[in-house]
Amino acid sequence: MEEKLPEEISLLTSGKSYTVSDIGMSGGRVYMYEDMVLKTEECYPWVERSIKMMEWLADKAPVPKVLSHCVNEGRSFLLMSRVSGQMACSESCLNDPQRLIGLLAGAVKTLWSIDISDRPSVRDLETELKEARSNVENGRVNIQNTQPETFGEGGFESPATLLRWLEENRPDPDPVFTHGDLCLPNIFFDGDRLSGFIDLGDAGVGDRWRDLALLHRSLRHNTDGTFGKVVEGVDPDRLFEELDIRPDWEKLRYYTLLDELF
Repeated sequence: MEEKLPEEISLLTSGKSYTVSDIGMSGGRVYMYEDMVLKTEECYPWVERSIKMMEWLADKAPVPKVLSHCVNEGRSFLLMSRVSGQMACSESCLNDPQRLIGLLAGAVKTLWSIDISDRPSVRDLETELKEARSNVENGRVNIQNTQPETFGEGGFESPATLLRWLEENRPDPDPVFTHGDLCLPNIFFDGDRLSGFIDLGDAGVGDRWRDLALLHRSLRHNTDGTFGKVVEGVDPDRLFEELDIRPDWEKLRYYTLLDELF
């Protein structure tokens, strides 16, 4: 083990084999056991949100089960059950894109079917813009990790300029239950069955077009060579056909740009 675990976590994982990988740039790690996943990172606000959301969704959608959570010296140790199947960006899924798009549409419909009458968590545009402003004002927006056309020639001058545009051009909301970061690595399929959603720290009641914008972009980038793999003949716009909705390109652009500030 690459770091010392709290006793409660150690008792549950002792003697079990695992693999480990870094996650993003947050200084976190993921330890993959046969039937469990241990995620360790700083105590970011989304950790508690994710735990509450997994517990709330337990009988509503396929999500990991929280087995234990400990905080030690400002670091979070979250042990969860391991979702079966493979990420939607796995080679087997991407090699059959037409089937994958149908499965992704089904996953979206699962989220939309969740009753939001008791408003488990609100991730509306006001909340998102408030967090985006905090990111901009505290210098947390890394322009190097944004799409090339967002800033510079033909794009926005700076994150502050983009934020101002977003605040002045807010679209009307279309509230449903949303994942908040609905990209291919956060959706799992076991054969033709949706087996799980992961990374639920930004889930809650929000605009359906936020999820659709990120999913559409993720599908495009996972097949157009952005992440190293090219899959011929993939039309991400088919996602909207499978959902039987007309794409709102203005909203899709808006929420794609909003995500650049996170």
